[in-house]
Order: sequence, then C-alpha cells, then structure tokens
Amino acid sequence: MSEKLDKDKLLHLYKMVDEKKDELIRLSCDLISYPSVCPPGRNCGPVQDFIQGYLEELGCSIDRWEYFKGDPNIVAVLPGTDSANYKSLILNNHVDVAEVGDVSQWSFDPFKPFVKDGRLYGRGASDMKTALAACLFTMKLLKEADVGLKGDLILHSVTGEEVGEGITRQCVESGPRGDFAIAADISDFEILGQGGVITGWITVESPTTFHDGVRARMIHAGGGIFGASAVEKMSKVIQGLQDLERHWAVMKQYEGFPPGSNTINPAVIEGGRHAAFVADKCSLWITVHFYPDEDYKDVSKEIEEHIMNVAAGDPWLRDNPPKFRWGGESMIEDRGEIFPSLELDREHEGTKLLADVHHAVTGEKPIMGMSPTVTDAGWLGEGGIPTVLYGPGELALAHAVDESIDLEDLISYTKVLIEFATRWCNTPK
Repeated sequence: MSEKLDKDKLLHLYKMVDEKKDELIRLSCDLISYPSVCPPGRNCGPVQDFIQGYLEELGCSIDRWEYFKGDPNIVAVLPGTDSANYKSLILNNHVDVAEVGDVSQWSFDPFKPFVKDGRLYGRGASDMKTALAACLFTMKLLKEADVGLKGDLILHSVTGEEVGEGITRQCVESGPRGDFAIAADISDFEILGQGGVITGWITVESPTTFHDGVRARMIHAGGGIFGASAVEKMSKVIQGLQDLERHWAVMKQYEGFPPGSNTINPAVIEGGRHAAFVADKCSLWITVHFYPDEDYKDVSKEIEEHIMNVAAGDPWLRDNPPKFRWGGESMIEDRGEIFPSLELDREHEGTKLLADVHHAVTGEKPIMGMSPTVTDAGWLGEGGIPTVLYGPGELALAHAVDESIDLEDLISYTKVLIEFATRWCNTPK
C-alpha cells in the first residue's frame, strides 16, 4: 500500500469506526472509571494494567517501568512489516487526570461515566482518557482490518503529566524513536504548537539571625548593625521580576499569542520564623511562561542575570545574593516542573498530511496555531521528534466540574488517526 490510500479501503476503515463506535465509547468509559487522579498520583497501576492487557491482545511489544513507585508507564509498539524503510508514528498520551475538587459541586460521580445528548461525561472525558481510547482503538481496528502497516506504530501511556513529571522525556531518551509524533492531549481539535513553562524558587537568606528587638539598629542612622529582613529584601526581587516581565511584554512577541503572554508569576512566598525574629530567610516560588522560540534554560538564565543586577544595586543583597533553583522532577516530589515549548512546523510533511486528513474527515480545514496551555508535546520536540499537539475535546471543559466531550468529535478524531496512521506508516523513509 502506498501513501495514497485506496478509496475503498479508506471507506471500509471509516465504516468500521462507525459500526464499532459503541465499542469506542465503552473503552472510553472503562478508562474514565479508573480514578487515576494526580495529585496525589501513585495510583495509575490499575488503569495501566488494563491498557497493557488491551495492547498485549493486539500483539504489541511492551516496555513497562516505574520512575515513581505506584505509577507505571508503558511504551508499546505495533510493529510494522518493514520498519527499517518506512516511517514510524508516535501517539503520546497520559493516563493521569486532574483533581476532582469538591465532589458535591458535580452533578454526578466523576468516575461513573455516562452518555447523554451526544456527550460523554466524566473526569478525563476531555483531558484525556477519550483521546487515549481513540489511540488504542485505532491500533485495534488497524489490526482487525489487516491494513498491514510497514512502519511502526508506537503508543506512549505515561503518568504524572498533570504535575509536570516529564515521563515523556524518558520515553524519548530510551524508547523507540518516531519519524513524527502526535501528542493526543486536548487541543480543541486544532493542530497546535505551544509555549513553555518552568517553575523556579528564588531564596534570599541572611547569614545571621537577629532578634526583633534589634531591628531599630538595622534600619536607623547610627545603629551599626549590617542586617536586613529577608522578607523586605524579597520585595526588591519581586519588583525586579515585574520590571523584567514588562520589558518582555514590550520587546518579545510570537504569532498566535496575545502580547504579554510571556509572564513571570510570583505564585507563593514563604519566609520568616516567628514574630520575635527579623526574617532571616524568604523563598519565592515563580511560574514562568515563555514563547515557542525560547528554551527554558535560556529563559531561566535571563531571569537570574536580571535579578543579580538588581541585587548588585543593593548593599545588603550585593553581599547576600539571591539563590535560584529551577524546575524539578515533580510538583508532588520537589515542587517544581518543566514543560518545554514546541514550535509548529507547518511545512513538515507530517503536519501537512495531518491537515489534509483532518480536512477530508471533517470537511473543514483545521485551525493551526498555539495552545494557551502546556503538555508533554514539548518533550517530544525537545528530543528532536517532529511533533504536533492534536486532540479532541474542549479546553474550557478540561479540569472543570462536570467534564464532558462531544462524541461526534471523538469519532471524527478516531477516523483521522486511523487514516493518518495508515498513510504515514506506509510512506517510505
């Protein structure tokens, strides 16, 4: 089979999706019924057991490992017949879902999914259990239809995306490479790139702890004590961050983002010991959003340099400069995360083919642009794999009370995946 998919074969695949849509919905419901909520996380074993069993029945080779105990990860390969010479495709998914919050605000049990008025309801319906179901179902239908993929079809089923654990990075570094990747996370059925996010901690600390009773000697003429409140000095750091943020808003821009989308949010501040002490330590937790043409290493370095210049203008901070800690392995484990940005290569043959298939299935040309949120797609791009963010659902409903998805979108999305995988994985390298 060539990249030009036979029309009769294509219609047969579409018909299979329509005829078996109830099976797709049941699979989605099965996945949603597992309460793989993160945080707290460390609860994804049961849903991954279910997914592994599904994939094993398809004859996939499976690599399963745990980086954080209790949250196994899966990379599965549906092998092609001539993978050395034909293109491979990665379908990237995460199995963890956002916190439910106050269950009393929900109209139903978030983990007892149901269908009503053409929509499927449940936590993970939009983000992103149904997209995962579409990926699994695509692999199953391709196997049943005996399409005969020549290139490999690779599935990532990872944990911890909701808390920035970056397991997809491990998939890229040690797993099979792909010639193209679709991060199936929610994108409102658009083909998107994304900005990036990095969190950081800035700490101001005094080498000496002072009693509150000597504060007057630290701040008034002739006191003679070279000391300062770390909380007060942090205010200079915060002002410096605001100045840099405003500078970025004026000087940086990227098509697809409103001006000033590159922000520095002073999210959490922790400092001081007790009311009877002058604060000897203060830490600020910041969240930084940056554009797709920027790298988190360069952005964090730019912030450090700016704040060190601020410190150089203050006699006490000059001798006691701020310290920085960037990113982290997990918002749960070490209160830090990194999401690399992803530029959208509109001219890549994979992107063009996906756009063509979307148009053929839906009758509409896909919107291409930038996601206002972040996903693991950035780790795929960071690893040198051409990648797009492309998933069903509505971002406004992700993480929301009474989360749901339009079933017509889910069915159309599955048709796009099945045609795209067939054409891409039968294209010579």
